[in-house]
Amino acid sequence: MLLPPTASAPREPFSLLTRLHVDPEMHAVFSEERSIADWLAVECALAEEQAALGHLSGAEAVAVTAAAETSIDRDALWSEAANVGYPILGLVRAVAAAIPDSVPERVHYGATTQDIMDTALALALRDALGRLQELVDALGEELASLTAAHRGTVMPGRTHAQQAVPTTLGAKVAVFVAQLARHRERLHQALPRIAVVSLHGAGGTSAALGPDAAALRARVAARLGLAAGDVPWHVARDGVLEFGQLCVQLAATAARLAREVIDLSRTEIGELSEASGHHRGASSTMPQKRNPIGSEAVVGLAVTAQALATALPRAAEAGHERAAGEWQVEWHVIPQVACLTAAALREAAEVVAGLHVDAEAMQRNLLADGGLIMAEAYMIALAPALGRQRAHDVVYEAAQDVRLRGLTLEQAVRERCGASADIGPLPRASDYVGCAEAICDTALATWRTP
Repeated sequence: MLLPPTASAPREPFSLLTRLHVDPEMHAVFSEERSIADWLAVECALAEEQAALGHLSGAEAVAVTAAAETSIDRDALWSEAANVGYPILGLVRAVAAAIPDSVPERVHYGATTQDIMDTALALALRDALGRLQELVDALGEELASLTAAHRGTVMPGRTHAQQAVPTTLGAKVAVFVAQLARHRERLHQALPRIAVVSLHGAGGTSAALGPDAAALRARVAARLGLAAGDVPWHVARDGVLEFGQLCVQLAATAARLAREVIDLSRTEIGELSEASGHHRGASSTMPQKRNPIGSEAVVGLAVTAQALATALPRAAEAGHERAAGEWQVEWHVIPQVACLTAAALREAAEVVAGLHVDAEAMQRNLLADGGLIMAEAYMIALAPALGRQRAHDVVYEAAQDVRLRGLTLEQAVRERCGASADIGPLPRASDYVGCAEAICDTALATWRTP
């Protein structure tokens, strides 16, 4: 026979990823201690507001609150939870046992287990959204500073992993700034949909809570700092799913940023590099290595969060008025996704804060491959004299000359046009960055607008 888990038993297998990279604040939101405290807080709020409406006496509510402050025997709690399948029955029994015999015991009066656990989940998700806001703000500020500092730092823009047209580092980073501004707005907008009290009783009809159920819900919600709702969401998990999807979007943005750093720090490119330090990113066998370990961690954390979150749509398939296994998916996935996403955002901000920009490497790379990155710019410059299609053909043939004969693109274009053609000066990379600086200004203005 298997022994039930005890309070001292490890809850999760060892994870090297989360051992090395963690956001302590988000971890605390989903800790065992916080979960138990939130369940008790919901039970106390229920009793206190029932007393305010006259359903319990003041003495009964005070007794529940006082009993909830007593130490909970976790070994007993988890042993009973393993037997029952849920922790609230054991928790309620522990609180009830601490109420004096002289006071009638009506803890958990009219509520059901999922009411307590979902309301506690709403408390956790509220604080998790707040922590994600803080992390988005921190990352956004670092990226905004980078955007402002390098709005005019010209570098190769790349499409399909190849050089395309010139851009600026500021314009590249501004895209992330604007994206984080949208994420920030999404987090704010989602709060009233996600942090919602759950207090509807066994089948969702509030029958055991009496005719004042709506008023009771509103009062409990206000006491706990949650939104009220008069339609049960025991099996309507769109709010939980929305939280998971927000995490997925944040994780994806962090991973894209990290991938950019990894790619641009390649030896052959060398335009960006992470902060240096003694043995930071070192190899056990190759002494020269300085691996982009911060960015690698972001990718690992983000990809894992995204993979776990794919289970949440299945958890939202629960039928009738109560789930039969789907709910349990959330118990594991939501804390993991939240903590992994938070750690990814935290690590990403640290990467950006320590980022080294090599503007000289960017200039060298603009000249790579004979300066072919200027092909579109030359075509546009020649189009008034030659026509757009003829200009395209001339530059296309010139590009082949660059690759076959080792010419620069400017040399090949002038040769193709002939000595008699008066094509004038051709643009430099810094002349062909379009609205790059305006993009930076717009993104920064958006970010700085609350």
